Amino acid sequence: MREKSGKSSLKGLELTDGRHDFSMQLLKSTAQGRPTIDFLADTLPHVLNVSGSDAIELWLIEGEEVFRCESSRVRGKASEFRIIPEAARSGLEILKSMNGGRLDSIGKTESHRQGGAFCSYTKNGSVWFSDIRQTLPREADQRFKSLVDGLRGENKYRSLFLIPLHFGDSQIGGLLCKHKRKITFNIERAVYLETVSAKFELALLHQLSQARLQERVKELTCLSGIAQIRSVRELSLAQKLQNIVMLLPPAWQYPAHAHARITVDGESFHTENFREGTSRQVSLISAGGRDRGNVEVHYPDALQLLQENPFLAEEESLIENIAGQVAYMIEHQESERAKAEIHSQLIRADRLAAIGQLAAGVAHELNEPLNTILGFAQLVEKTPDMPSSVYKDLKKITEASLHARKIIRELLIFARQTTPSRTRFSLNRIIEEELILFESLCGNSGVVITRVLDPGLPDIVADKSQILQVISNLVVNSLQAMPRGGVLTLRTDSLGQAVCLVVEDTGTGM
Repeated sequence: MREKSGKSSLKGLELTDGRHDFSMQLLKSTAQGRPTIDFLADTLPHVLNVSGSDAIELWLIEGEEVFRCESSRVRGKASEFRIIPEAARSGLEILKSMNGGRLDSIGKTESHRQGGAFCSYTKNGSVWFSDIRQTLPREADQRFKSLVDGLRGENKYRSLFLIPLHFGDSQIGGLLCKHKRKITFNIERAVYLETVSAKFELALLHQLSQARLQERVKELTCLSGIAQIRSVRELSLAQKLQNIVMLLPPAWQYPAHAHARITVDGESFHTENFREGTSRQVSLISAGGRDRGNVEVHYPDALQLLQENPFLAEEESLIENIAGQVAYMIEHQESERAKAEIHSQLIRADRLAAIGQLAAGVAHELNEPLNTILGFAQLVEKTPDMPSSVYKDLKKITEASLHARKIIRELLIFARQTTPSRTRFSLNRIIEEELILFESLCGNSGVVITRVLDPGLPDIVADKSQILQVISNLVVNSLQAMPRGGVLTLRTDSLGQAVCLVVEDTGTGM
């Protein structure tokens, strides 16, 4: 088979690993919806088998790093898969140089010989090293020095074939076929390996797109679950946080290995058998103007991951979103607690007002008979020639009456019974002033205040403090009748010489 006009035939070459069609193997692997690292552990051995190489190394570009993994033969079989932990920045430079100029050999295949070593370039941008133990041509040595020097140091492989992987015009990585023996460049073999690489490239692109889609689905499922948990009023904050923390691991890239913990005000909620790790992602929970805790996701230290940083950029946004949701829950609970406290205080104030009114009434009722007793006792004391024993008893009656009158005076002070002060004022104006005090409370309760005030309402003559108390009591009663929100309407109108105030709500009634 010979190359003609830059094209080559692949007749007689089949992409098979001896058991199943190579393409079907790739399709089966991409259809399983697994994490990328599991996909690579499954597919790279198939690529190794059909390539006929002694080892296949995959380079994947992510940002400014290259993640590397390898499948190699053990006793002639493709069985060993390993992750190369060191992020190869030099590998990124090599791949970029291949993608940039295609080594000045676009549309043809070239070979450069120096000192007995061949370095061949294909029209697709691949490069073949026949023997890396020999001195490389100057151009190849400048571009591939770090790669070749590293493999020379291992003293394990002699021939290399580096094939770039693309997505459109963007380079996503490369495949490095490694051979232990010296193999002279052969155009048919190069085309065959590039065809294998192209099929793997399609499967890899499909896997990466499916993995990204799956990650988005997992994130949305997590956020939807949190929204459902938040809406259950019967659950306490602690129960909600424990339920939320269980949703976190399934939303991350490696759910089987992720551990999660939420800490709020020193109290911890975590997944079963929680373990901390040096690979962790943390987001602070800030509520009420101060830090209240954090949300954490950890991976165990012993876990082998494809990336040096196993957390996706989208997961950074997700954990911040979750921390924000938790902060909102804390603020909402504290708002509800404050509202309940205000409600309790209003009830106590109403009760105290009722007690005060009762005390004032009792005091007024007792004052008159006490004054009569005291007056007659003091009158009897002035009787001449009264026995001393009787005088002493009268003295006790007088002192007891004075003491009782003092107690009644203190009751009147407690009830704040003062002489009414009647003045002329605008009823509309004091309604506006009083409602200002309830605006915040109504907003938090979901109550909308509607004012329908007659602009031509005449002034009234009354005790201003008592009218304010009447308005306040009616508004409080309306709020208590609308625990889940509603509309509170205050309406004024003039009926001849009279002024009318109507307070109306959409609640359940008193």
